Amino acid sequence: MASRISQVGLGVFRSSGHRILRNSRTNKGMAFTLEERQHLGIHGLLPPSFLTQDLQAFRVRENYKRQHTDLDRYVFLTALQDRNEKLFYRVLQDDLEQFMPIVYTPTVGLACQKYGHIFRRPRGLFISIHDRGHIAEMLHSWPEPDIKAVVVTDGERILGLGDLGCYGMGIPVGKLALYTACAGIKPEYCLPVTIDVGTDNEELLNDPLYIGLNQKRERSELYDELIDEFMEAITAKYRISCLVQFEDFANHNAFRLLAKYRDRYCTFNDDIQGTASVATAGLLSSLRVTGKKMQDNKFLFVGAGEAALGIAGLIVSAMQDEGLTKEEACQRIWLMDKDGLVCKGRSQGNVDGPKTPYAHEHEYLPTVKACVEDLKPTAIIGVAGAGRLFTESVVKLMGEFNERPIIFALSNPTSRAECTAEQAYVWTEGRAIFASGSPFKPVTLPDGRTFTPGQGNNAYIFPGVALAVIACRVRHIPDGVFLSAAKALAAQVSEEDLAAGRLYPPLKDILKVSTKLATHVAEHVYRHGLAAYYPEPEDKEAFIKAQQYSTEYDNFLPDVYSWPEHAQEVSIQEMKPLWDDLEERGH
Repeated sequence: MASRISQVGLGVFRSSGHRILRNSRTNKGMAFTLEERQHLGIHGLLPPSFLTQDLQAFRVRENYKRQHTDLDRYVFLTALQDRNEKLFYRVLQDDLEQFMPIVYTPTVGLACQKYGHIFRRPRGLFISIHDRGHIAEMLHSWPEPDIKAVVVTDGERILGLGDLGCYGMGIPVGKLALYTACAGIKPEYCLPVTIDVGTDNEELLNDPLYIGLNQKRERSELYDELIDEFMEAITAKYRISCLVQFEDFANHNAFRLLAKYRDRYCTFNDDIQGTASVATAGLLSSLRVTGKKMQDNKFLFVGAGEAALGIAGLIVSAMQDEGLTKEEACQRIWLMDKDGLVCKGRSQGNVDGPKTPYAHEHEYLPTVKACVEDLKPTAIIGVAGAGRLFTESVVKLMGEFNERPIIFALSNPTSRAECTAEQAYVWTEGRAIFASGSPFKPVTLPDGRTFTPGQGNNAYIFPGVALAVIACRVRHIPDGVFLSAAKALAAQVSEEDLAAGRLYPPLKDILKVSTKLATHVAEHVYRHGLAAYYPEPEDKEAFIKAQQYSTEYDNFLPDVYSWPEHAQEVSIQEMKPLWDDLEERGH
């Protein structure tokens, strides 16, 4: 019997070891020590060699170089994340400048378009329109019990690529990977969600490999009922302080859902508020180059959707901080949509809702060039997602009446950018203050000057904001949080960065940048009574750092230690009277 129990116990032990080996969150691959392999019952299941995490990371980088296309590299890194999570994040954090364009924009856009074709293993929670009434039960399917951050999409407006339906899951997965890589938010706290209500993309509906619902997009009141149920279920299971980040919802839903939920839940829309914050940070940095205040500028937005209106609103807040009224600030902002200049009384297209404050008395202008020529803005901000709208004539016009024209080509992916960095610098003879949404390589002009363009990547903002919100248990996120984040980001841009053409800190430092930003936001939320974590930490930077994820491997050996020898001795002399007594009683 003793032998049988021993074997049963050993089987249970080995079963646990097998689960550790096959769980991406705990797997160390060949970094398991000999003692760990023997202790866990996995000795022999790995080659008889031992690698440090440093060597594992080196091997990953070598194999990464052998991939032929960016999509191959995306699949390669995804496979690494599926089998060894800590190594995946270690590799990302070692060289985020190299890997971010693969795990997120621009490559994630292509990955979403091909999602059904490269699908290997489910990541995230898929909720369909047919699951109404059962979302709370579906949340129990997710294995992690303590979720603190959710990124959710309905796939209707993926980057600048349009309706990709269920294929949009690549966006929440990619965003949450950046939560960890850029800010150190623990991956077990993160839940990616796609809400599948169908798609109006005929190409996907006709694709036999499409993995989503094969139906037209649901646009009735059932859609709102589904989103309402989702928000209620999330907060009921994971508490009211669980952060819900909305991502890549179409304009007609993004604004109204943000307005509907922002005062009821801990939520924000990254396309509106995150983009606004990172763009405003870039503009705040540009003021150090031009020597102007925010209110001294005139802004022309090419594009009038979520991103444009979000940025415009935060610029207004920044100008109000300088002493202007809201109405005075709005007068300094102009919008252009697909129908031309947004102005009062125009016959082309509707001017209503969030666009109204920026619709001024002015004659209608149909083109970007006409708007630039007439309005003479100091800054043009491209967020239309329609490709090369900042033509040579437009950029040169900006250079004619501005010593340092501000040119932000923020549309993603790279193919949808309004102009390239090279075009902006060459057409203005190096005078442009340039930022883009997607990465561009350094540009060297004929006179030998080299500029490193700043990428206005939302990853500078949303991970740090999320880290502070989670740590401080914020229940509502007003716009002041994002202005605070923009100021914290701009403050970390050095004079050397500005001289090189960068309006943002180097991406390689983003973990440090996010930590400082989160600390600044933590100070803001406590100062404004938004935090629910008490007692309030005195050292907020130390408090933030204590929440962050480590890529160091766990130790799976038990904590074995010894006692003094005398404490382990059994004294036969002391036990003899007890034995004699038992014998007398016949035991």
